Amino acid sequence: MKLRLYVDEVGNPDLGSSEDKNHRYLSLTGVLMDLAYVEEVAFPQIEALKRKHFESHPDDPVILHRKELVSKKYPFERLKDSARASAFNSEILELLERLQYTVVTVAIDKMEHKNRYSVWRFDPYHYCLRVMLERFVAILEAKGCRGDVMAESRGGKEDRRLKESFEKLVLSGTDYVEPQRFLSALTSRQLKVKPKANNISGLQIADLLAHPSFRSMLAEKEGEAMTAPFGIQIVRILNRSKYHRSKAGKVDGYGRKWLP
Repeated sequence: MKLRLYVDEVGNPDLGSSEDKNHRYLSLTGVLMDLAYVEEVAFPQIEALKRKHFESHPDDPVILHRKELVSKKYPFERLKDSARASAFNSEILELLERLQYTVVTVAIDKMEHKNRYSVWRFDPYHYCLRVMLERFVAILEAKGCRGDVMAESRGGKEDRRLKESFEKLVLSGTDYVEPQRFLSALTSRQLKVKPKANNISGLQIADLLAHPSFRSMLAEKEGEAMTAPFGIQIVRILNRSKYHRSKAGKVDGYGRKWLP
């Protein structure tokens, strides 16, 4: 069995923007899936859902993207009809509950990170990725399998940053995972970066889950309740069965990690 970790980013890693309340946080959400299961089950079922609701065609596939779904922009204008939106929401939630995958979300308060560490200021993206990869390696070792990591392309400069950050982690190791463990567990020391248009099921699932997962962590940290109904339902699915957890069932520190 080979697992792939599909990674989606919410926010930006720039420490200079940490004072801006709209850019204070960064989170990474990883969705772990068995590649054979993706090919045989997840991809066909996601494509069937898109064909049913949006007439997606192999030559011009519809790509599920949370922002366009929420705003009901092209190609999701049909969701402006409340009955169609209700039917789609019900079926996508049922699919997200039924599919087999494991989720890890790592979030960082960049302002707190900047204020706490006046000398040691780890790049926020690199810090979140390090924590996520430590958990990914532990999962791979526990399952006795290997895997790789894929992120959605952000463009030339950003893609280079992601790849350099990933390779640096694998080759240097961390305080908790030495380089040899990374090299033994991962099938490649290179991060795979693919554009959204490639119609990759795992990246689309990660995109749908990343924002609600982060918002639920932030709401809990601030002692507030989430208000987005659809996001609340996604978080319920994550809490029921999708977050990575310890043998004792603990999610915090395993499937959800807040930094610093």
